Amino acid sequence: MITAAWFARTDLNWILKLEQLTEERLLRAMDFLEQTDGEKLQRTIFDSVKQRYHLKASGVIYDVTNTYLYGKKCPFAQFGHDKEGVRGRPLIQIGLAVTLEEGIPLFHKVFDGNISDSRTLHDLITTFASYGLRPGTILCDRGITSARNVKDMKDLGWNTIGGLPLTPPLQKFCRPLLAKASDLHYANRVELKETTFYVTTHPYRLGTLPGTLYLCFNPHQRIHLQDWRRRQIAQAQQRLRQGKTIKPGLEKFFDARGQVDLSALRQAEEFEGYSGIFSLDPMPKTELVPLYFDKDLVEKAFHSLKGVVKLRPIRHWLAERVIAHVFICSLAYLLLSLLQYRLRPVGLSPEKALDELDTMYKVYLRDAKRGFQISRVVTLTKKQEDILKTIDRKLLKAKESM
Repeated sequence: MITAAWFARTDLNWILKLEQLTEERLLRAMDFLEQTDGEKLQRTIFDSVKQRYHLKASGVIYDVTNTYLYGKKCPFAQFGHDKEGVRGRPLIQIGLAVTLEEGIPLFHKVFDGNISDSRTLHDLITTFASYGLRPGTILCDRGITSARNVKDMKDLGWNTIGGLPLTPPLQKFCRPLLAKASDLHYANRVELKETTFYVTTHPYRLGTLPGTLYLCFNPHQRIHLQDWRRRQIAQAQQRLRQGKTIKPGLEKFFDARGQVDLSALRQAEEFEGYSGIFSLDPMPKTELVPLYFDKDLVEKAFHSLKGVVKLRPIRHWLAERVIAHVFICSLAYLLLSLLQYRLRPVGLSPEKALDELDTMYKVYLRDAKRGFQISRVVTLTKKQEDILKTIDRKLLKAKESM
C-alpha cells in the first residue's frame, strides 16, 4: 500500500482530484477491477502502446515467476516450488510476456502456486491469437518448453526457441555427442557478453516435431561447478570424520565407510557445463545462442516487479484483490519499461532517472475564495533538464511556460 507521506509529495491529488484519498477508497478501486475484463483491458493498453511507440511485436519472451502471500486463505495460494528456495510459503505463479526487442510487457496472468511452468504457457497460447501479433519467435526457458506448447505455437505460425532440461531421455541422446561438443574447436565458438560457449548442432525431435538441438558447452561453468561440488564434498568428509552431520544431498557421494564414491561423483559431473536449446526453425548458432542466453528482459522485469514496484509480499487474500494487486504492479512496470524505452539515448535506467528527479518539486498556491491558483516548478539541475528533454520535450516546455 502507498504511504500518506509519499502521496503528499506527488501531484496525484491535483491531477486526479483525490485530496481525500484513503485506504478504503484504494481498496474499493481495486474491487472495481473485478468488474472489468482484465485480458481485454491488457490488450487495449498494449494496442495503444504498440501504436504510439511503433512496436514490431514479432518476437516474444515468456517466463514465469512466483511470489508469496501472507495468510493461507487465498484460493490461488498453493504450496509449490519456490524459485527463491524458501519452503513453507503459500505461492502464486505469474506468467509474463514481453516484446523481444524492447522488453515492453504484452500481458500477464496469475496462476495457482502449484501449477507447472509449461502449463501456464499452454493456458495462454490462445492469448497470442487474440492479440493479433504477427507470427514470429517465442523464447522460453527449459521449464516451459514442451512438445505440446511448441506444436500449439507452430499451429499459430510461431517458431519456438526453448531451453530443454537434461532429462534422462535427452541425456541418453546427448551422451554420444559429449566428446564432440566438449572439443574446443574454434568453429564451434560462440562469444557472449560475459562468457563463451562451444556449440554443436544436431537434428532432434521434440515429441513428433523435427527441429534442431543446439548442444552448448561452457568450459568455465563446468570447472566452477566441479570445484564448488568437490569443495562441498571435502568439507562434508571432514565433518563425517568428526561425527558431525552433513548438508542434505551430499550423503550420496559417500560409501558406508565414509569414503568418496567416485562413480557417484562422475555421474553428477557428466553433464556439468552443458545445456540444450531446441528450435523448430534452424538458425546460425552465432545468432540463436546469443538470442537465447541474452534474453534477460523478463528476468529484469521480475526483478523490478519484486523490487522497485514492490509486488511482494502480497497482503491481500481475496482472489480478486490479489489479481488486482498484480495487475496494478504490472501496469507500474509497463510505465517503467516505457520510461526505459524513452531513456535509451542517454543510457540511464528508469530507477536512476527517478532518483535524479526525486528532488524536483512543484509549488501550488490557491485562493479558494477567488478561485485563483498558480503553480511553479523549482529550478532544475542540468541533469534533470536532460532527462525531461529525453523523455519528452513537452515536459520541459511545460515547465518553462509556468
